[in-house]
Amino acid sequence: MEKLHGVLMYQVVIIGAGPVGGRLATELSSRGISTLMIEEHSEIGRPFQCAGLVNPPAMQAVNLQDTILQDINGALMHSPSGIQVPVGNDEVIRTHVVCRKKFDQGVVRQAMEAGSHLWLKSKPVDAEITNENVNLTVDHDGEIVNLKCQLLVGADGAHSWTRRKFRMGRPKEMMIGFQADVQGLEGKDNWLEMYTGRNIAPGFFAWVIPTGDSTHRIGIWSKADLLDGKSMEQCYNSLISHELWKDRFADVKEISRYCGPVPCGLIRKPFKDRVMVIGDAAGMAKPTTGGGIGPGFRQVEAIIEKLSKCISEDKLKSSNLAKVCKPYKSLSKDLDRARALRDLLVTIPDDEELDSHFAMFNRPEILELINEIGDIEHPVPLGLALLKRVPEFRKLALRAGVKLLFA
Repeated sequence: MEKLHGVLMYQVVIIGAGPVGGRLATELSSRGISTLMIEEHSEIGRPFQCAGLVNPPAMQAVNLQDTILQDINGALMHSPSGIQVPVGNDEVIRTHVVCRKKFDQGVVRQAMEAGSHLWLKSKPVDAEITNENVNLTVDHDGEIVNLKCQLLVGADGAHSWTRRKFRMGRPKEMMIGFQADVQGLEGKDNWLEMYTGRNIAPGFFAWVIPTGDSTHRIGIWSKADLLDGKSMEQCYNSLISHELWKDRFADVKEISRYCGPVPCGLIRKPFKDRVMVIGDAAGMAKPTTGGGIGPGFRQVEAIIEKLSKCISEDKLKSSNLAKVCKPYKSLSKDLDRARALRDLLVTIPDDEELDSHFAMFNRPEILELINEIGDIEHPVPLGLALLKRVPEFRKLALRAGVKLLFA
């Protein structure tokens, strides 16, 4: 941090101190780049609107194993009529359930230990791009402060102020997620469950995730245009009162509820002169699960070396950032393919078709293929394998068009 004509000057200001913003701040500060994180809330990690799943590669990147509440080895999927398909085994950890407050605080703490600064209870008020820098006005705990930076990064979530301020477009999809933390639910500690059906999660699925100490997260996500006038709360009630599963949820006691948007699909141009967006702000959540931490960390890893060089050389025009963000093309392609696979398997079918899919997947040879290739973070290789080896799946794939193969 320096002062230029009495105004605070950072090389990079990051709006949003969530896990992706914190991860980027760590990587920048560890390379000697002066970085400020601006967070509107009074503490890191609150509120959170996430199922709290962190995949093993993302966890290895930050080594915050002390935040893990439960390891997950598999998923038990339920069709609308109750057909069950188990995916996974007790020998392989597929993902981790974390305490998001501790995880987010851990990531941001690493950034601060690397040299980043953090302002809580702060939010941007205005920003102006010049040839030399970005002039940023911030409401810092009720005081208006003027800053200058070489690069402004929006890591400020689904409704990103940065993305809206600079008219950078919108993610391809905006889902809605609803979740409750509960007690009184029995289940296998290291397995999550997924439920499907038009009355429960139109076009998507519901989940039950163990979080340790006899607690679970019950959640649902969908899109507004698929809800047919229903609220997410009504969908949640449809799940816990469903004829097939109401006994399972009979003794559930809610601890808390939260709801929020899930942005999926990379925006067309996530950068302008001296400005860029990452993570949820750029639409990097997975279209198959809604998770954003893994993709966001991959995004940071893909750009950090070239970005750091551009910052050090103060080459931050849109043309420079286009080269930095070139890896986004492959990330976006993966998201589009995963979306096509999700649409094929869950969004397009009605309940009767979903049941037929589950019956197909429940065959021993297909379960073996799923467990051999299936990866919650990278579902497309499994989809392509199913296309090659399962004749029924090839017929289904026609409904997904060419996107699955050539997106």
